[in-house]
Formats: sequence, structure tokens, C-alpha cells
Amino acid sequence: MPDLLFELFSEEIPARMQAKAADDLRRMVTDKLVAEGLVYEGAKAFATPRRLALTVHGIPARQSDLKEERKGPRVGGPEAAIAGFLKAAGLASLDEAKIQRDPKKGDFYVALIEKPGRATIDVLADILPVIIRTFPWPKSMRWGERSARSGALSWVRPLHAITATFGLETEEPDVVKFVVDGIEAGQTTFGHRFMAPAPISVRRFEDYEAKLLDARVVLDPERRKDTILTDAKQLAFAQGFELVEDQVLLDEVAGLVEWPVVLMGSFDKEFLSIPGEVIRATIRNNQKCFVVSDPKTKKLANKFILTANIEASDGGQAITAGNERVIRARLSDAKFFYETDLKTKLEDRLPKFEQIVFHEKLGTQGERIKRIELSAAEFATHVGADVEKTKRAAHLAKADLLTDVVGEFPELQGLMGKYYALAQGEDASVAAASEEHYKPQGPNDRVPTDPVSIAVALADKIDTLVGFWAIDEKPTGSKDPYALRRAALGVIRIAIEREIELYPRGLLERRIKRIRANLSDEEISEIGDSFQRFFEDRLTVQLRDQGARHDLVEAVLHPGGREVGLLSTVRRVEALGKFLDTDDGKNLLAGTKRASNILGIEEKKDKRSFDGTPDPALYKVDEEKALAKAIDQVKAEAAAAVAKEDFAAAMSAMAKLRPAVDAFFDKVKVNDDDPKVRENRLKLLNEIRAATRAVADFSKIEG
Repeated sequence: MPDLLFELFSEEIPARMQAKAADDLRRMVTDKLVAEGLVYEGAKAFATPRRLALTVHGIPARQSDLKEERKGPRVGGPEAAIAGFLKAAGLASLDEAKIQRDPKKGDFYVALIEKPGRATIDVLADILPVIIRTFPWPKSMRWGERSARSGALSWVRPLHAITATFGLETEEPDVVKFVVDGIEAGQTTFGHRFMAPAPISVRRFEDYEAKLLDARVVLDPERRKDTILTDAKQLAFAQGFELVEDQVLLDEVAGLVEWPVVLMGSFDKEFLSIPGEVIRATIRNNQKCFVVSDPKTKKLANKFILTANIEASDGGQAITAGNERVIRARLSDAKFFYETDLKTKLEDRLPKFEQIVFHEKLGTQGERIKRIELSAAEFATHVGADVEKTKRAAHLAKADLLTDVVGEFPELQGLMGKYYALAQGEDASVAAASEEHYKPQGPNDRVPTDPVSIAVALADKIDTLVGFWAIDEKPTGSKDPYALRRAALGVIRIAIEREIELYPRGLLERRIKRIRANLSDEEISEIGDSFQRFFEDRLTVQLRDQGARHDLVEAVLHPGGREVGLLSTVRRVEALGKFLDTDDGKNLLAGTKRASNILGIEEKKDKRSFDGTPDPALYKVDEEKALAKAIDQVKAEAAAAVAKEDFAAAMSAMAKLRPAVDAFFDKVKVNDDDPKVRENRLKLLNEIRAATRAVADFSKIEG
């Protein structure tokens, strides 16, 4: 079957837009093809700085013919209805329609409409211009004389050429004929801007990709990335260094060049006196270059690696020298910022925070820091941190936001605070908290390790969460402008990985009046309900991402109607999952569900619950007595185990119910003819439910 080659050739597309644009092009074209009944075999899109390209292979040469029956009005119906039917169906008269008999509703007219399929190349000529004109660029522009006209094309950068060919692999393809804003689709593209700027005539994708390569254009961005990474590693290794890899920078650089040429430059050793992260940020942000390290010391070397877009006649000497000049100037600025920052103590910067608003309803950054200090001191006793060090760390943790280096490189916030704190003689734990209190910032980021950092990190995140709950600025749907979900997941990860028990409702209720002192207890309780549900939802997501069953999480969240701590919930899920993998667990689950089902039916029938302690005097058979004894024993053992947070032991205790429950259902008729015996046995079933709910709500477990 035929293949499509489609290319949009323009001025330089911003690197950050290329990957999504390629994906959008593939999606839009293939969606349109499928909507037209043209199911394809495969599609792949590519992007370089100057082009978006797409190949779709295995497209039918034409659409299938369509046959459709269209139901019309009743025979003998109103003339207006019949006329409308004939017009809509494209019939000249009722002689061209057929009559369908319906004994119940009466006879009615039916039109058989046959629509011959169109040639795919004609369909493409219709859909491709629409895709070009409606392409979802985040930003676009108009250009040239046509830009003033109504309906002028808007594109990310001036569009120069359109290639669109369609045909069989074994034959010369046809050009898909259409025009967009004066640009006529053809089969001419262009190679590298400087090394091979002449026009190139292409036919199909394989021919197109090969000719571009000859014209110094690597079409596939993944291939460009591999080339840059491999050459950079080899160049660094040849000089006795190691490349400091940076995937985000690699993605960006691959979007800046069509023919990557890797070169190495250097800078003055005197700049190595400033922190390596500042050097890296300076070189990365200003010149899009990689840094290298000395494998012996693991510190940065005074070298950098750049990616040129041309094979220069001088071997890249002029390009390297130009980059060295710019980097020297930028590092000089960075060194000045760093040394200037060191002249002012972090503590002396804090008064400025009193004039900086954190949020109009939550006060200044200074007020927020005071709240964080209070909470951090409270958490210090909970996590085993030195209280005075924790208070000092919370006091200074945000101070580096007011430094010149962080103003220039916001991504270094916290890290620079650590460097400045150490340089100014602060305790190592206090300094570390400046960096670590922001952690974890994502699923791949580590959680703090130092107790002081843990206390400040919890205080910072909880203050953010409680504050926005207090002013009713909670996340909605996909909107989370204050990154509250990330903050909650950070708290959860700290609790789990550092084994700290936290109760979300309690965290809020103890702190919310620091923000809204006039709240009533009832209002705080309502906000606490919402806060707790939010954390439970985040914890459920976190555990599901780690492979836990959602029903087990639901089963342990509120055993006996009580709030369970974050760490306790995780441990209960783990213990419950292991228990249900055993025969005792599976059989007890079945027995408990049977008891709950019977109770549900009988409670609905009698319109009452069967709470209360069973009367031993009404036990008629040994199996009742054995079950009652087992329940009493399990209740005591499970409660003791839960109190010690030993959920594996609690599950072992629960297993002792299994034989008694099995025997009860095997030998005992619950709905005895004697009403009192029946009621007593239902109460006994309720005791099974109550005993298991102390650990988990088995009714929420599937299977």
C-alpha cells in the first residue's frame, strides 16, 4: 500500500517546542486519516530546528465505497417531510426509494445511498492544509506581505516549503497538490543551512532521509542525541575527564543543531573557587554547554563541551574561542555575585522578608517563616532532631532567596543557602537543611536524611498545605497552581521512608489557627475532613504506583471508624496483602464476606442492626461456643498487636478465627426457627465483622 511523506520546512523552531510539535503532527494527520476511513499500518514523526517531518506507511490507495440505508417518513406522510427526505437522500423522486413494511408502526420509505470512496491523495489534499492552518503552536507569528491579509497563515516561524508525496514504494510517488498561503506543496526540501543549502528533490521517506543525511541533516532527534552524547563522552575521556551528563540539556541541544559537531573549550582555573553548581548553571544556562569533572577528585574541571552546528574549516577553533569569551564573562559575573553574597550574613537578609508578600491571604514571607519555625520545633521532638538547631535551620532556610546568585539562577535555591551557611560558620545540620527542606521535589528526588532537615521539610510543606486549606484554595481537577499535591506526596514519602507516624487531620487542626484565629471548632473539623481525604487520596495514588491493590488501601484507611496514620496505613496494607496470599487469609476473607452478606440481608429484612454482645446461654451447639471463644481471643491478641504497631502479628491473630468460622458455617443454621437463637447467632456474626474491622474492613476487599 502507498506511503505518505509530509514535511513542513521553516525558520528555526524553538527546541522546547519540537518534540510536542512532532507528536502533534503525527496525531493530527493519523486521526484525520482514520476519521476518513483510511486505516494505516504505522506512522513516525521527526523534528529538526528547521523542519517537522512525518511518514505514514500502509495507507489504502482510496477509501472504501459506502452504502447506507436512510430511514424516511411514513408512506402517505406530509408532503413537506417527504420533500425533505428526498433532498437529504439525494433522490429525484419516491420511485428511487423503497418501501419497508412494518405491521406495528406502518410502512415507511427507505433510501439506499451509495457513496463511492475517494482517492486517498484527494483526501490528503483536503486534510493537510487544514492541519497546517490549525496547528496548535503555543506561540505563532505572521510574516511578509501576506501577514496583513485576512486569513493569513500563522506559524511558529516563517514557513518556506511544504513537501507532500504519496505513492507505492515501487513506483514514482505523486505530489499531493494543495497551496497554503501562497506556498505550493511539492517534493523539494533543503539541507543544512550553511553546508548544503541547495534545494533537494525527494520522493519517499527512505529517499528523503538519505538525501538529508548527505546534505548534513540528521533527521531523527534520537540519533542526534546519541551522536552528541557519545562524542562528548569520548572527547572528555580522551582528555582524562568525565562528562557530567544532563538529559534535559541534551534534549535541548539536540533541538538546536541539524548536524552536531562536538568540541571542547576551557576557562580560567580561578573560577573553580566558586561552587561547581554555579559554574554548571552559568555554562548551561548561558551557552547550552556541558561541563566535565575530574574522575579522581569528582570535582569540576576547567573545561566545557559545546555542540556546534557546522564542520568548520578551522576545526572549530573560532567557534570554541567565541564560546570561551562568553563563558569567561558570565563566570566573572557569577564569581562577583557569589563573593558579594558572602559579604552579607543570611540572618541580616531576613528583615526584607517582612515586605515580601507570600500570598495576599497568608501574609508576608516573614510571617510564614515564623510559622515554619514553630512547626519545625514541634516536629523536632517527633523526629529526634535537636530543637535549637532545628529552629535555627528553619529561621535561615529561605534566606538565600534574597541572594544575587539565586536571583540569577533560581534553580540553585536551597543549595546556595547551604554553601553560604557553611561559609558563615553555621552548624552542618543547619546548613544542610537549607537545601534539603525543599526535598523531595518529585518522585525521583530523594527525601531528607538529617533529622533537622526532616523537621524543617515537614514544617515547610505542612505550612503550605494548611495555609491554602485555611483560605479554601485547594487543587481542583487538573489545576494545582501552588503544587499542593506535590507537597502532600513529599510529606507522605518522608513519613514512609523515614518511618515517622503522621496524622493529617491532627497536623492541620494544631496549626490552622495560626493562620485563621477566628475559626470555630466546627469549621476546623470540616476543613480537617477535607484535608484528611486529600491525604488519603494522595497516599492511595502513591501506594498504587508502588503496586499495592487499591481495595487493600481502602480496607485499612478507617478500621473501626478511626483515622489511621500514614505510616500505619502502609504497614497495614503490606501485612494485609501478605495475609491474603495465605490459605488462612483467603478463607477468612470468604467467611467474613459471607457473614457480612448474611447480616446485610437480615438487617435489611428486620430493619435493624444486630449490635450488642451475644448471650452465651443461647448457644445451642459447640461450634457457636468455639466461635465465640475464638472471637474473644482474637480481639484481645489483635488489639494488643495493633497497639504495638505489629500488624503482621495482628494478621496472625486473625488467622485463628478461620477454623472456627469455617466450622460455624458448616454446622450452624443461622436463621434458626427460634427467634431468640436467630438473633443471637446474627449478633455472633456481627462479632466476626467487628473483630476483623479492628485491623481492616474486609467488606472492601475484592475477591
